Amino acid sequence: MILAALNAPRRQIAEIDPALLWSSLLLLMLGLVMVYSASIAVAEGSRAFGGQPAYFLVHHGIYLCIGLLAAGMAFQVPLVWWQKLAPYLFMAGVLLLLVVLIPGVGREVNGSRRWIPLGMVNLQPSELVKLFALLYAADYTVRKIEIMHDLKKAFLPMAAAMTLVGGLLILEPDYGAFVVVMFIAMGILFLGGLRAGPFVILCAVLLMASAFLIAISPYRRDRLLGFMDPWADPFGKGYQLTHAFIAFGRGEWFGVGLGASVEKLFYLPEAHTDFLLSIIAEELGLAGVLLVIVLFALLVHRAFAVGRQCVQLERFYPALVAMGIGIWMGVQSFINMGVNMGLLPTKGLTLPLMSYGGSGLLANCLALAILLRVDWENRQLMRGVKL
Repeated sequence: MILAALNAPRRQIAEIDPALLWSSLLLLMLGLVMVYSASIAVAEGSRAFGGQPAYFLVHHGIYLCIGLLAAGMAFQVPLVWWQKLAPYLFMAGVLLLLVVLIPGVGREVNGSRRWIPLGMVNLQPSELVKLFALLYAADYTVRKIEIMHDLKKAFLPMAAAMTLVGGLLILEPDYGAFVVVMFIAMGILFLGGLRAGPFVILCAVLLMASAFLIAISPYRRDRLLGFMDPWADPFGKGYQLTHAFIAFGRGEWFGVGLGASVEKLFYLPEAHTDFLLSIIAEELGLAGVLLVIVLFALLVHRAFAVGRQCVQLERFYPALVAMGIGIWMGVQSFINMGVNMGLLPTKGLTLPLMSYGGSGLLANCLALAILLRVDWENRQLMRGVKL
C-alpha cells in the first residue's frame, strides 16, 4: 500500500506529454537563472534591497517553489471541478480588481495601482484574472455552444462581462493585462463557434477602443511615438527601447557570456521583468533568443495538440481550456518579445514563466498544471480508465 502510494505521482508524471512538461520546466529554470543574472546590479546597488546581490534570486526561487507546490495541488483537481468553480473564480477575480482600486488598500507604483500588499508579498490580481477569465470563458462557451450563432443571446452577455473586467484593468491602469484578457476571451469564443461576422466586428470595436485609449492618454501616446522612432529621443521617450536594441546588438550570435551584460548595470530599466529577453539576447546571443522562442512555440503547439485531442474525445470544456492556455502563453510571450525587439509599443507585460514576479509565476504554474491535467485525463480515457 505504501509503495503504491509513493509510486502514484511517478506514474502520473510518466503519463503526461513529455514535450509539454520539459518545455515548461526549461523555461522556468532558464528564467530563474536569467532573473538572477539580470538583477544582480540592481539588488546590490539599491538600499531598498539591502545591497544583497541574490535578493531577486531568493525571492524568485521562493515564488517558483510556491508556484510549483500550487501546481502540484491544482494537477490533482479534475477538470469537471474547474468547470464548476469557473463562475465563482471569475467573480472572485472581479472582486479583487475592485479591491485593488480602493485607496489605502491597493498599492500604487509608478502611477499604477495594481498590487494588494499581503505582508511580505504583493498580490497582483490582474495576473490571476487572466486564468479566471480563461476558465470562465471556456465554461460560458460550452454552456452556450448550441446558440453561439446568436449574437444577442451568446455574445453580448460575455461581452458585458469582459467589458467589466477590461474597464477595471484600464482603471488601474494595466493595459497589457487588458490586451491579453481580451485575446483569451475572443480566441475561446471563436474556437467555440462564434460566427466570423460578429468576430470581425468585435475585432474592429476593440481596435477602435484601443485607439481611443491611446488618444486620451498622454503616456500611451508617448510610448507609441517613442516606439515609432526611438532614436529621435534616446534619452527620453525612446530610452528603454534604444537600450534594448543595444543589448540585442551586443549579443550577436552567441552573446557576451552569462553574467557579462552591460545593459543590466542601471542602463536598461526593468531588466529582470519586462525586458528580460533583452538581457538574454545580450548574454546568450541569437542562440539564446531562438531557444526561448522554440520552447514557447513547442509549449503553444502542444497546448493546441492537447485541445484537438480533447475534441476527438468529445471533451469540449477541457479542449477550450487547453487551447485558451495556448493562446494566453502565445499572445503574452509574443507581445513581450515584440516589445523587446521594437516590433510593438512598450507595455508593462512580463515574459510568461521567466520574468520576475510572484503573482505572474503563480498564475502561469497553475495554468500549466491544468493543461497537464487535461493531457493526463485524455490519456486515461484513451486507455479506457474511467475518470
